[in-house]
Amino acid sequence: MNKSEQDCQGNSAKDLMVPVDDCAHISWEANLIDAIVALEEAQERLPEGRACWTILVTDDRRRIVGKLGRQSLVNAIGVNYNILRDREKLDRFGVSSDSISSMMGHYSFFQQTLMNLCRRARSIKARDVMHPVSESIDQNASLQEAIHRFGRWQTLSILVTSGAEVVGILRLPEVFQEISKQVLASLDDCD
Repeated sequence: MNKSEQDCQGNSAKDLMVPVDDCAHISWEANLIDAIVALEEAQERLPEGRACWTILVTDDRRRIVGKLGRQSLVNAIGVNYNILRDREKLDRFGVSSDSISSMMGHYSFFQQTLMNLCRRARSIKARDVMHPVSESIDQNASLQEAIHRFGRWQTLSILVTSGAEVVGILRLPEVFQEISKQVLASLDDCD
């Protein structure tokens, strides 16, 4: 095993994750306006150059049960969310992406007034649009396992768990940075 293979095996999700304390937290009963406010407040608390654009969603007992990202927020606010839920069903029944995109065009973000978007953001609960904890990775999982999960789930972040507890967020930027570092380090081995 060469040095870059050893380095790659030495990395775990825990080594690359952002701790839960660095992320915004909201109740699953909170609406999307609350989510946006919490995200902005969390960003202000972090040191310059550091960011966590994921909002952790908690249940009534303050356990982390899911996450919301910026893309989820934009999709939920900008599009009739019931249509998005139906989109998953349509995908399963083989309706083409072009047909789905055409249908979604009728609910275009840009055709709505800002007031309508704000009303929609107030009416959507975090629990209705969050990604559940079931999409997580153990803190001791390898970098290879993390890469596999990012590809399989097509996401920008993954919840990191220790047993049943969420301890952090593994983000694609840190994973990509580590991959890049290891690829560049392995160039010497390729010569």
